[in-house]
Parts: sequence; C-alpha cells; structure tokens
Amino acid sequence: MEVNPLSIILVKSDSKGDRLLFRYPYNVPQQFQTSVAPVRKTPYSIVNNADDILQNAPPAASNICFDQLYGISDDVLATLFAVKSELCNQKFELKVNDVRFVSHPTLVKMDSEDQKNSSYFRINVVFALHAQASYSVVKCYYELSKRIGVALLYEEKRAGYLSNEMKMMVSCMDEVAAAAQEHDHATTASGPCGNVFDTILKDSTLAQFIKTIYQDLSTTGLLNVTMNQSVTLSFCLPQKAHQFHKKGVVIEPETIDRCLHALKPYHGMLLLVDPSELLDCVPPSGARMLLQLIEAYNPLKSLQNMASDADLMIDHVYQLVGHLVYWAKATIIYPLCETNVYVIAPDAQLNIHSNLSEKFSTKFPGMSLFEVISDFSLPTSIGHLTTPLQHPARQGRLAQMVLWMLQHHLLMQLHTYVQFIASYDDEEEGLSTMNGNHIDDIKEIREEGQQVKNTIGCCSLPATSSQPLAVPTNRKHSLSEDLFPDSLTLATSNTRPSSASHRSNISHSSVGQTASSTDNDESIASMDDDDKIKRLLSAFPECDRKAILKIPAASNPEDLSLMVRLWQAGYFKGEHHLEEIMYFENLRRSQLLQLVDKFRDILVIYETEDPAIGSLYTVPQQ
Repeated sequence: MEVNPLSIILVKSDSKGDRLLFRYPYNVPQQFQTSVAPVRKTPYSIVNNADDILQNAPPAASNICFDQLYGISDDVLATLFAVKSELCNQKFELKVNDVRFVSHPTLVKMDSEDQKNSSYFRINVVFALHAQASYSVVKCYYELSKRIGVALLYEEKRAGYLSNEMKMMVSCMDEVAAAAQEHDHATTASGPCGNVFDTILKDSTLAQFIKTIYQDLSTTGLLNVTMNQSVTLSFCLPQKAHQFHKKGVVIEPETIDRCLHALKPYHGMLLLVDPSELLDCVPPSGARMLLQLIEAYNPLKSLQNMASDADLMIDHVYQLVGHLVYWAKATIIYPLCETNVYVIAPDAQLNIHSNLSEKFSTKFPGMSLFEVISDFSLPTSIGHLTTPLQHPARQGRLAQMVLWMLQHHLLMQLHTYVQFIASYDDEEEGLSTMNGNHIDDIKEIREEGQQVKNTIGCCSLPATSSQPLAVPTNRKHSLSEDLFPDSLTLATSNTRPSSASHRSNISHSSVGQTASSTDNDESIASMDDDDKIKRLLSAFPECDRKAILKIPAASNPEDLSLMVRLWQAGYFKGEHHLEEIMYFENLRRSQLLQLVDKFRDILVIYETEDPAIGSLYTVPQQ
C-alpha cells in the first residue's frame, strides 16, 4: 500500500564522519532475499544478442521487496543522507529508482562550557516511501520528520539525550565491528549489521522509539508515543487512519479540510470509537474541553446545542470536532430525526467478504443487516419506517441501527435542494426575447425537473414538520453511560437553536438584499394587495415576472413575500438544502414544503447529499 513507509533511517553527520546509526526494519527474511536474487536457468545459457536486448528491454531496477527497502547498503544510505549544513532545517527529498526518500535534516548545537569551541552536528530522520506516493502523503511524512527533529532538538538541549544515544549506538557498532575482525567474519548486511541493530534496539530508547513509529504507521496511521519519558509525539496519517473504517479508500487531508470548511452549527457529530479512546488524540491542553464536549455528546443534537450544553464557544466545538474527524474518531452527520432521508452509500462495504453482517448480528441479535438495509435501497426517511402505533422501544432500536450503519458508512443522507426555473411555455413574448439555443436549454431543464418531481413526488409534498428524535433534557451523559438506550422515541419537538453565532456560506450581497427587503416590510404592509404584489414582483426580470403571475399562489401577498425573500437571499439556486434554509431563516419545514408546493411550476426540487458530508463518501480505489 502506497501510504505505508518502507523504512525509517537515522543518519548523523559531524566532524568525525558520516554514519547510519539505525534503520528499521533492518532484516530482510532469507526467503525474501532468495525470491529477488537473479538466478540463471543454466550455466550454458546463451547471452542475448544486441537485437534481442533492444526488443526485450531489461526490467527496471527496484529497491522494494515485500514493502521493505532492499538493495541499498548502509554506507550508501549514510552518504546520501549526511547532508551539509546549508540543507538543514528545510525539506529534503530524493528519488532512487522506485523509492522516494523524504526528511527534514536538523542542525544541532552541542553545548559546552567554552562557547567559542561549540560544535555542531547534523541529524536526519529519513522516511523511505513508494515513489508513486501522492503529494499529500509525502507532505505528511515530511511534517512527521520535522516534528521528530524538533523533539530531538528539545531533548538534546534539556538533557543531552541525543548525544548520549548517538554515543551508545556508535560504541555498539565499533564493538561488533571489532569482534567481526577478530573472528574474520564477513561484514555483510545480513550478518553483523543485523546483530548490531538487534543490540542497539535492545539498549537504545531512541531505536525503540523509531520502531514504534514504524509499526504504528503501518498498522493504524496514528501515533501517540513518548520520547525519553518527556516529550509526547502525536501524529495522524489520515490516508491510513480512515482506512480502519473504510478499507480500500484513501481520504486525503484536502478532502477533510473541505468538509470542515463547510461545517455549520446545524450539523451534528457521530463518534466512530468509544469515548474513552478520544483522549489519546488530543493534547493535554484540550483535554478538559473535550471531556465537556463528550459529556454533552448526543447524535440527536446539533453542534450548537452541544456547545450550549457543554458551556463551550461554538468555535471551540468546531476545532474539537475537526480534530476528531481528522483523526478518524468521528464523522459529520445531520442530527438524527424522522424526516432524514437515507440511501445506501455508493461505497458501502456489502460484498460477500465483508464481516459487517456478523458484527451487525452480534450488535442486534435476531436482525439481519441485508434485510434492514434493503429498506434504504431507494431514498427513504426514518418516518416512513415507523408508525405512531409502534412501541417506543422498536423506534429506539431503529434509531440505533441507523446510527450503526452511519458509523460504518453504509448509509448516506440526502437533502432536498430547491432550484428556481421560470416557465416559458406558451409565452410568445418571453420566447421572442431569447435565442433558440437558450429556449431548448430551458425546456430540457424543465423536462428533467418534471421527471425529478414525478420521481420523488414533489407534486404532493407532505406538510409535516421536522421531528427530531427525543433528546433527554437537563441531563448530562457520562462516559460509561449508553448514549442510545432502547427507550428512544420519536418526538414532535420543533425547537430550533438560535443563529446568533454561525458560519454562513451565503454571500454578503444576498444578505444585503434580504436586509433591504426586511426594511421595506413596513412600507409594503401599508399598501393594498395589488400594490404589494406589484412591488414584490418588481424584484424579478420581466420574463420571470410573467411566469410567476400565472401561478395562483402569486395572488397571495404573504406567500409571494416569503418566496421573494428567499429568492433574493439566494436560496433557490440549488446550493442550499431545506435544513439550512430552516436554520438561517428561522422557518418550519411545513412552511417551506407548502411554499414549494404552491410555486411548484417555477421551483424544482431534487435530492442529493450535503457537500460537507458527501465529500467523505468516495468510490473505493481499484
């Protein structure tokens, strides 16, 4: 796998020379060596002539054997990475055949009583990667090398830790080399060097530190190791860490950044691990705030509600949630309620080799994963799977199963978006102002929109309100408490958090238009109905105005006023879903659905995922 390191190499350079102090892994098993060693079929084989060599080009040289660095001696590695002082404290990158080396060389000053005789040495922690590793993977390993260099520099100034470790490693190498000369042993990489590194690994805490880094990066992609019992190094390789929940999918840091940039107060958080595991990925300075957030955590609450319950600023909650998402400890959802529409995720791991079915049966005895998830083959809301006559325990069990499937990325939520498309059918004056190509485009869009309406039934929109699942009030959750009891029931609460502090992706011009529209409410209220309608319609172009007048609902000033206000705010461009409009405009779902139904001739709706959440759903790489 391209994200795993091939090797970690530690090289030092000073006035006494260049030396490779340690590398891990350092032993290539014997069966690996024989599998890559070139073997002649027979000593009597004929050497290819020039024509055959041109036709059958020799294979490209490779220094990778079973995901390990192979074929480059320690002396060559020491020469390559013993850089000069001018190259220290900056990115160092080198490509050899199919291996890419990346590091951040560090210049270290050795303290002495005589300041004039102070000496310097250079230390380089190098990561060997696949040459085809992506730019973001290389960047992550460079940042890790830089952090290790900073930690070594700090410990050297504090306690001379690096100097002591280097002396011990060099002394061990000299002893083994002297013993090899006495016994006339060959100094091959598979002989004494392996013994040297075995001895160093037993005695050196720095060597053990490097081994732990390699193993953690290769298994989980998460680091939380301590150097010299003093400095704790925390690091996340997101391309590897997120594969624990979504095998075969590489999620780049840029994708996570786009998701977090689009985060809004009405979003929610869903933990992917047990809350007790979260403290490992947060520095001690943020542990207190994280505990407060965990106490208030509930997947049925929005981020703003959790911030209020935890007595935290919403910006601090954004930072904590973003940190948990980056470390693959949580994911972003919309708070669970019965109006949420879900469908099977495009990258759901439902193949015959997946063990999710067994996990599901263990978590929910007597239930079949494929039977439950088949209800979401087409977009389906939770409310359609429940009835008021159902026992509350069954509704709570359904909520638990939906949350479990969201945790394992088996379901994806769809939101309803609204697009304003004026009708020009049978309007000769409107058609005369447009060229033929534009007319054809408009007709094609309206035909597609009508198909969407017929598919999702927008002609008969239900006027139901958003009904979130019941949330216990005036009650804190402990870390050991089950957050999703069987007694969860569907409620009819329509409370909505205040939008005093939020992130909005609405343009400033749209906000200005909304404000000006609000300022004119008093003047419009004093007009007659006909004057109100004319005043409201003046915000539209002439061609759109005539299409709106054909709609019966346009004769109602209240409905028309709401539609104009939302249109001026930019909500009808297909970029804002209903939940976002409800939050920022303080509207009920029933109001929006009734408005869309009344103006269905010019308002086309469609369902798709929220970009902030959908960016984390990607198709597995082949």
